[in-house]
Amino acid sequence: MSYFSSQADGTVSSALQAALRPGAVAAPAKPGLIVAGATGALGSEVLRRLAGSGRFSRTQVLAREPITTGLLQVGITLAAQGACDSWPVQALRAQIGVVMFEPPRLYHDRERALWTPGPEQLLGLARWLGRCGVQTLVVVMPHAEGRLPEALKRGLANLDEQAVSSVGFERLLLVRSARKKAAAKPSGFLTRTAAWMLSTLSYMIPATERPIRPAKLAEFVDAILPMLPAGTHVAPPELLWQFAQGQGNEPRAALQAWLNTRLD
Repeated sequence: MSYFSSQADGTVSSALQAALRPGAVAAPAKPGLIVAGATGALGSEVLRRLAGSGRFSRTQVLAREPITTGLLQVGITLAAQGACDSWPVQALRAQIGVVMFEPPRLYHDRERALWTPGPEQLLGLARWLGRCGVQTLVVVMPHAEGRLPEALKRGLANLDEQAVSSVGFERLLLVRSARKKAAAKPSGFLTRTAAWMLSTLSYMIPATERPIRPAKLAEFVDAILPMLPAGTHVAPPELLWQFAQGQGNEPRAALQAWLNTRLD
């Protein structure tokens, strides 16, 4: 009798020990990621950083034609023809989406095969991503440096952005990122002189409203994604500048302080 009792106690004890082992607790499933506009210096940096973070089970990139990415855990999702609103629903298995609008660099063959949206396609793309199961959407919205009205730094800029906020994402982040004006090559002495005189006005733009390096902007997106609470948020240019200037733990502390003000 004592033998069977001891054996039973040992079995129960072993079962409890096995249940309490760290390996017995199932690790939470990693979310999937889809990137639209993985082109230009910014898109390349964001894709490299997020795909290499190890936080995503799979990273998909929207493309116009099949290509080989050359990156582990990165696959291609072909964009359909026509307006984004009419694209068929796909089983993306992606809960997080990142949208950027920087055009491809023509001397990069890979980038010419990728699909990059235009700002006018944002609403249709957001609706399609929502139908495909994306729950968190980050949109890097470029604007001319020094020309963003104060009211738009922390609010929605137009009806399209308001409509995107109504799609039903659990988390929506619009990143107000300044973009340098494309350098023009004026011809003629008077035209060149006028262009030089106008260029001196760029020194009057506050540092907090100037573009930050693509690597720093990619770091910002990577850092804020795990911290982003539910709701619609607009990251102003000065937050990006403050993040880019920080050292050590300062950037994440700045993000947390900003998020705390959003929750108050």
